[in-house]
Amino acid sequence: MSEPSISWWQKYGTLAQMAQASVALLGFVAILFQINEIRTSNRATSARQAFLGYTDLAFRNPKFSAPDYGAIKKGSREQQIQYESFVSYFLYACEEAMVAFGDRREWIASCDYDIKPHLPFLCEKDKAEPGYLATYSTATQEWVKTSLKTASVTPPDCKLGKT
Repeated sequence: MSEPSISWWQKYGTLAQMAQASVALLGFVAILFQINEIRTSNRATSARQAFLGYTDLAFRNPKFSAPDYGAIKKGSREQQIQYESFVSYFLYACEEAMVAFGDRREWIASCDYDIKPHLPFLCEKDKAEPGYLATYSTATQEWVKTSLKTASVTPPDCKLGKT
């Protein structure tokens, strides 16, 4: 007696079982895609909130958003700490925006514009405490260093040059 012939698909299950497995696999891929989209959306929302928070802080503290750094250095210790916190929040907001919107030039241009008055502080801070910038991502560190170089702000005087 000869054995009945078995089609290739019968070795792996019925057609309905293979279709069900294919649909399940497509569903799994769709879930992974949704998770990635949710992550991207959350990152963008977080970046917008951080930058909005920085903008609100700048609005409420014009003495820090357009600083007279010489006066801040001569001011109280409390004012110096407030200014350092302001700049730290600004760098954090820009770091978040650059990660979330790195492909959108307007976010980077906004950060480039806002960093200029803070470059003397960042130059002095980097000279006195090199670990300060290390608390930010490599991309943010490079951005700050490029901004310092572009504006000709260099130690030891750390003065804002003409650009």
